[in-house]
Amino acid sequence: MVAASSGPFLQMQSESLLFGGWQRRYQHNSLVCDCAMTFSIYLPPQAKLKKVPVLYWLSGSGCSDLEFSQQAGAQRVASELGIALVACDTSPRGSGVDDCGSQKIGQGVGMFINATQAPWSRHFNMYDYITAELPQLINMHFAVNPAKASIAGHSDGGHGAIVVALRNPGRFKSVSAFSPLLSASNSRWGQNVFTAYLGANQQAWKSYDATALLEICSMKIPMLIDQGASDQFLIDELDPSEFLAACERSSVDVQYRSQFGYDHSYNFVATFIEQHLRFHAAALA
Repeated sequence: MVAASSGPFLQMQSESLLFGGWQRRYQHNSLVCDCAMTFSIYLPPQAKLKKVPVLYWLSGSGCSDLEFSQQAGAQRVASELGIALVACDTSPRGSGVDDCGSQKIGQGVGMFINATQAPWSRHFNMYDYITAELPQLINMHFAVNPAKASIAGHSDGGHGAIVVALRNPGRFKSVSAFSPLLSASNSRWGQNVFTAYLGANQQAWKSYDATALLEICSMKIPMLIDQGASDQFLIDELDPSEFLAACERSSVDVQYRSQFGYDHSYNFVATFIEQHLRFHAAALA
């Protein structure tokens, strides 16, 4: 019941038995991104017998789907809890995909938004990919329960997870983030990406800004955020004050934790990923 290993839509790139479940990586032709895309999925042993809850993971800029599956150490706890883990790439990639040679925009930097500006609008439609195309593939080919889905992420992916959850009320049972970009419109990093992909009209930015979305959102969803107190990006890019103030104004209950001594790396993610998985398991029960 786990899944067919390959098919006309999915081509399996690798697989490995891990804690009684399967860690697999697939490639497929994406319609919304108009290129080949990759994702990784961990199917716990319970998926051999029944459909299991699923947690979608969004990584930060520069990462692929591999950092989470190889560095976070999430599979042991996911195996115990019976939760499937899906990690997608952070942007379209390949020789036919536009790039600019910069670490700030282009391949590796998708920000989980739909670009509207040329040349990015052809391929960089990561919001539609993570909210529509990828879940459809996962639900079609794997033993997951679409009614029991949660979402999480790190850095730009933490921004993406919160934005996706806020824009799709009722879709996810819970959301969590490590070191998220909470007010993208007010950070230099977010402004650079938004200008390139969405244009100079800052009104367009608000639909992908977590703080701005809170002002118009009445959704109640379990939310956990961990921020490393020694994160090198905390002061200049990740200041949570406006987001937390918006949560208070909107009566959104968020567990925000500042973790002393931790930085922005996957060592931080690996340290607290078990707590995040158990947080989601409680919401998915």
